Amino acid sequence: MKKNILFLLPLAFAACNDLDLEPVDSITTARFFRSTADAQASVNAIYSALTYEENSEQSLYGRNLNFLTDMPTDYHAAGASAINANVRALSAAAYDATNDRVALAWKQIYRGINRANIAIDNIPNVSGEEHLKLRLIREAKFLRALLYFNAVRLWGNVPLVLHEAPSLETSILKAGRTPIDPVYHQIIEDLSDAENLPLSYSGSDIGRASAFAAKALLAKVYLTQKNYPAAADKAAAVIASNSFDLFPHFADAFKPATKNGIEHIFSAQFEDGQSGTIGNTGNTLPGAALGQALANIQPADIISDISFYNNYDDNDTRKYATFITSITNPASGEDFTYLIPRFAKYIDFETFAAGKSQSAAPVNYPIIRYADVLLIHAEALNEQYGFPTQEAFRSINRVRRRAFGHPFDQPSPADLPEDLDHNAFLRAIQHERLLEFVQEGHRWFDLVRWGILEETVKPVKPAFSVRNYLFPIPQTQHDLNIQGLPQNPGY
Repeated sequence: MKKNILFLLPLAFAACNDLDLEPVDSITTARFFRSTADAQASVNAIYSALTYEENSEQSLYGRNLNFLTDMPTDYHAAGASAINANVRALSAAAYDATNDRVALAWKQIYRGINRANIAIDNIPNVSGEEHLKLRLIREAKFLRALLYFNAVRLWGNVPLVLHEAPSLETSILKAGRTPIDPVYHQIIEDLSDAENLPLSYSGSDIGRASAFAAKALLAKVYLTQKNYPAAADKAAAVIASNSFDLFPHFADAFKPATKNGIEHIFSAQFEDGQSGTIGNTGNTLPGAALGQALANIQPADIISDISFYNNYDDNDTRKYATFITSITNPASGEDFTYLIPRFAKYIDFETFAAGKSQSAAPVNYPIIRYADVLLIHAEALNEQYGFPTQEAFRSINRVRRRAFGHPFDQPSPADLPEDLDHNAFLRAIQHERLLEFVQEGHRWFDLVRWGILEETVKPVKPAFSVRNYLFPIPQTQHDLNIQGLPQNPGY
């Protein structure tokens, strides 16, 4: 059987209960589920689908999702060391159905969904404490919803499969495309159940999906559906909980020392020295021990044009946390200045100073952070009422005050003018999200839901066409299931 078929068994489960450990055993489900320890390992395997990939490939949140959600947009491009022709095609908005990064994303997303289905189907039958079993099922539902939310936004109508395949017969595995509305209905149903998860965790459970993660993701789902009252309500619930806040310094959102901190609602967890690719999606700096002259190393990810870097006010602290323009080689003490700024969010400078590759750095990937909730809240209120409310101003100004180093709860020179109308406020939101979320997997999704993808990207990447509002169904999947997986228009 081909490895890229939609749902592949047996499932690789985690051997331990720690969230961030790599799965090592391959066990059929019929033999596996006996106790809550087995149930916990099965859910850990879903988490691992976000951060691990075999054969030294980029994991979903290690880098591969960014190839689809940032690389094809206006601000991002493939640099000289991006030698994969498929990556360069994404950068030029000239990709087709044979693109291997698109195919890998499909495989990674449906692998995680299949693991979630297996856990949800089998955990009720294991022996052990009912409250723990229920919590694990809800975590699996949160992760399934996250993965389906990515899938439906990337490909549109996608196979909606909610149970473990009872056999490997081709007729069973060849699921057809489901219309968008039922997929979103299932996403909302799963997240609504996940709202009953614990509010927070401690010890080795830190980093697992919580009730607030479910509410925050629901806010984003509703915003994408243009259900603005529901989006505003869910975002407001997270804000009113007082369980989260912005870090005083923007850069702290991307440092290993502050991972899973006050701003992090849900992150893909990466550990020190983890095998495989980790969360430094730019991967712009090698370890000094590689013996290469840093000045001559061309990064794989670059800004599409220096004008994007120049979009930042010089007083905006995000400019200096998002990019670096110079660095000192820790091995030689030699200083290097870059003519083109390099992405910096996922660089762990302690790892670099130790002469190690960035692929060993313990940098988490922030899937949902509090700044996103604040901007969702502001945008949803503006759309709901047709003008920006005082609460909308309060939410966006909180993000802007942090960016310019002002106290969060006091009026500041960074605040937006209070006479902005609906359209001007929306443009302010769009600009703020661009500056805030570089390389965080939001840009393509934002441009699509605003309906401005073509007008934004085409001037920078002339190969762009209207087909790029969706990604192609991977050719391998289409060939396996021609009747059930018709291709997206234009591919």
